[in-house]
Amino acid sequence: MAASHGSHRWLSRTATAVAVALGLVAATRADEEKSARPWLVPEASLPEGFPPPGPVDEIVVKTYPAHRLARVRAEGGGNGMFMKLFRHIERNDIQMTAPVEMSWQGERPAAEGPPTAVGREPEAMAFLYGKAGIGAAGADPKDPQVVVEDVPEVKVVSIGLRGGYDKETFDRGAKRLAAWLAEHPEWQAAGGVRTLAYNSPFVPNVAKYSETQIPIRPSRPE
Repeated sequence: MAASHGSHRWLSRTATAVAVALGLVAATRADEEKSARPWLVPEASLPEGFPPPGPVDEIVVKTYPAHRLARVRAEGGGNGMFMKLFRHIERNDIQMTAPVEMSWQGERPAAEGPPTAVGREPEAMAFLYGKAGIGAAGADPKDPQVVVEDVPEVKVVSIGLRGGYDKETFDRGAKRLAAWLAEHPEWQAAGGVRTLAYNSPFVPNVAKYSETQIPIRPSRPE
C-alpha cells in the first residue's frame, strides 16, 4: 500500500505543477538566459551524486557517477515503456527520480554527418535509482522485460533542450553535439546518443526539459 500511496502523491504533485507550468514558461525564458540552470516543473529528485541539469541551448561537459537503473526495451512505444518502469518502482517501493534515460537507434546518413534517430520512438527507456545500493541487479521477477543494471561512471558532452521527447528534439540536440565534437578533436564519442528527460508524460511539451548527450573519452590516453 505504501508504494501505491507514494504513486498517488507523485501524480498529485505532477498535476499541481502542470497546472501552473504554462503560465510560467514565457516569464521564465528571460530568466534562463541569465542563469546556468534551466527552469523545471518540479516532479522528482536527482539520483545521489548526479550533476544538476545544464543550461538551455548550451553545450557542457558533465560527469555522472556510477549508478543503478531499471531498463526496458521498446514494445508499443515510449508510453508503454514508461508504464512498465513505473509499475516496477511502484511494486518495489522505489522512489521516482528524474531524469529518465532514453536511448535511440541511431545512424549516420553521411561519413561526417551528425547521428540521427531512425524511429520516432526511443528504443529503450530507463528509470534511475536514487542510490546505487537499492535493490539488486538482474531481471524483475514480475516482469522480465525490466532489467536492473549497474552503470559505471561516465563523462558526456551535453546540451539542454526545450520541447517534446521525440525524434525532432533528439535530432536537434544530436546535430549540435556532433558539430561540437568536430570542433574539439581532443574528445571522441565513447557510446551512443541518449536523452535525459526530466519531466513526466503529463507535462506539456512547451514546458518539457531534456538533455541530449553523447558519452566521450579523450582522443589520446591520459
